[in-house]
Amino acid sequence: MLIETQFSNIYISTDIQAILSKILNEYRKKKLFVIVDENTKNQCLTRIESIIDYTNYILVEIESGEQNKSIKTLEKVWQVFTQNGADRNSLLINLGGGIIGDLGGFAASTFKRGMDFINIPTTLLSQVDASVGGKTGINFLGLKNEIGVFNHPKHVIIDSSFIKTLDKQNILSGWAEMLKHTLISDEKDWKKLIVHDIKQIGFKELNKLIARSISIKNYFVEEDPREKGIRKALNFGHTFGHAFESLFMNSSDEILHGEAVAHGMICEVYLSNKICGFSEDKMNQVVRYLLHIYPKLNISELDFEKLFDLTRHDKKNEGVNINFTLLEDFGKIKINTNCTKEDIFETLNWYTTL
Repeated sequence: MLIETQFSNIYISTDIQAILSKILNEYRKKKLFVIVDENTKNQCLTRIESIIDYTNYILVEIESGEQNKSIKTLEKVWQVFTQNGADRNSLLINLGGGIIGDLGGFAASTFKRGMDFINIPTTLLSQVDASVGGKTGINFLGLKNEIGVFNHPKHVIIDSSFIKTLDKQNILSGWAEMLKHTLISDEKDWKKLIVHDIKQIGFKELNKLIARSISIKNYFVEEDPREKGIRKALNFGHTFGHAFESLFMNSSDEILHGEAVAHGMICEVYLSNKICGFSEDKMNQVVRYLLHIYPKLNISELDFEKLFDLTRHDKKNEGVNINFTLLEDFGKIKINTNCTKEDIFETLNWYTTL
């Protein structure tokens, strides 16, 4: 299956070797670099090694974990590029999840003012989220994705069977973004998705659901490539979500991005009900489903001030305003909804009582 976008060709297939072989013909005389972490090196690299072996590719190994999505790791990648003679005509393959896609994409976008890169996302989250949109970057000073640029991969190759390498927590992290896409799209999409048991679903069926999720995201990206307007719909759940993620970052309670977004959606659907008139019955339905899959986070009133401060650092904000993407209904989006500190504290207080 091929989804042609104005920025990248996105292939969804169980035959990634054939697709990659065809793409690499364009770069046959160019230097090839492949970024992996210890997990994708051991569990995913063998899927493409027979295709890339002839090129004498240069393997760039980084350590997994959000704490390594850093300027220190970025410098390491640039150093490998420089030491091995990379230039603007070289190609980088990002083989991994969102951290590798974001950091590798940023490294390629900035080295020699830009070299081509391909994403082969190996987690459900990166397949439905980081595969589309062109966002690249790193964390900085404890803030999520604080430094980065918009730049799209030339190609994205998705194979849902990589999910066999994931644990339950990482699968559910991606599922959260798929749920978000249905909430900003249509109630029918939501109802179609929640009937599936992610633990029992087959790869062919999952490929179809991934394709639908990508199509929803791609609609907003193509309408608003630089995130100045309607693309902000994709930020639903992310203002609170990024605050939760940053709160627990580098702690024993660190949570995955999708898990943070799931709880961000719980809080923001409450705000949607309070401010935008989102149906209370629908709010309760969404909250019940999310809490059934994603156990409540351990936060207390002592965390409220810190969480409020983290929302103020969100990139969607302008000046002193704290802007949220909220919903009037499934698919009826209210971007740039300004909320007060009192609104945020009220929401957090409600969350702790669930």
